[in-house]
Amino acid sequence: MGINLTNFLSSKSKNKKMKEFQDLDHIDGVSISSISANLYNTQRDDLVMFYFRDGANHASVYTQSKIISENIKLNLNKKVKKIFSLLINTRNANCFTGKLGYKSLEKIAEITAEKLSDKQKIDEDHPKKIKSKEIIFGCTGTIGEIFPEEKIKSKIPDLINQLKYTQNKYIWMKAALGIMTTDTQPKMAMEECLIGSSEIKIFGIAKGSGMIQPNMATTLAYIFTDADLPNDILKKLLKKNLASTFNAITCDGDTSTNDMISIFSTGKKRHAKIKNINDEKIKNFDESLNKVLLNLAKRVVADGEGASKFITINVCNCKKETEAKKIAFSIANSSLVKTAIAGEDPNWGRIIMAIGKSNVPIKIDRLVIKFGNLIIIHNGKLSINYDEQEVSEYMKKTDIDITVDISNGSKNFTAYTMDLTKKYIEINADYRS
Repeated sequence: MGINLTNFLSSKSKNKKMKEFQDLDHIDGVSISSISANLYNTQRDDLVMFYFRDGANHASVYTQSKIISENIKLNLNKKVKKIFSLLINTRNANCFTGKLGYKSLEKIAEITAEKLSDKQKIDEDHPKKIKSKEIIFGCTGTIGEIFPEEKIKSKIPDLINQLKYTQNKYIWMKAALGIMTTDTQPKMAMEECLIGSSEIKIFGIAKGSGMIQPNMATTLAYIFTDADLPNDILKKLLKKNLASTFNAITCDGDTSTNDMISIFSTGKKRHAKIKNINDEKIKNFDESLNKVLLNLAKRVVADGEGASKFITINVCNCKKETEAKKIAFSIANSSLVKTAIAGEDPNWGRIIMAIGKSNVPIKIDRLVIKFGNLIIIHNGKLSINYDEQEVSEYMKKTDIDITVDISNGSKNFTAYTMDLTKKYIEINADYRS
């Protein structure tokens, strides 16, 4: 079959909750193909195509790293209203490959546009000539290796021949597996909602397991909807909903050179025209988009490299949301906190340390810290009801909730992370072997 089953079947993740996959089915206007270009020197799928036969409105948000991959440079240079194809490869990040890597993508885009135009002539009553600038790319894998242009170009005809106009859960699963690198689980999510009285679908897939620390975007995530929304509305909705989803997660504090989140709107469902994101008719869509993004973001954290715990950090009652976020990420990115949780050690002193190093002004006599519903610190002191054995039992859970109440305002922020295990070191020490 060629799908990436190796990581999937060897998963050691304890987080059973995140292994429950939604059954993504058909969404009008999207076609999918996944094959092996032998980028891993195995027969696992490593090349995935999404084809929009009538084009799709689109918006993307990219990494804010000062070193970016060649595919992101290329995508940023494409100022087109509609996209006809998204092509994703694994194994090679196409970063630090210079003009050679950039030109490779240009050549692949030309061939892809030519072959898709030929397909249009066969399948469509009114065929369109697809242009290379209407093709965008996602790349993920190792930085600095020569981009495998010839391997990918040779597989474009097969990729297009295998495109499926009607989707089912197997095809979506195959695509989600095809974009994985060190992931052990595919990430998929879906919601159904309304725009006005019209029923709308929102589907999404993502990959990400390590190098997950947001700055406008994180990991690779692709969202698809049959709604008919213009590019500017899609961009505003995407950026608005990243703050509490993909920009609220961290695995190891590192930001990739290739981070990319895109949304594609096929326009196949007719509904009331939406002119701004404050329109009441789009409220349900807005909420559902947030659910899809948060679902995917949590799956990335739950599948963090070597993760055995899914950690939610709620920081509440700060003067500013930015302060709550600083504290949350100070805790979430602390190796000492993450290793203590991996060892199921209720070492609340490490939480105190992480709060302190955030440089957010606090009044200690108002500080409250809870693990789950267990009060650890109350009014800046160890709770008189603190029971080390009781907290130790709580730390054995796979889902750990930490609440930090600053009691200095009304602003909150929630971050999501995972523990730091010996397996994380093994995975990253052996990444290229």
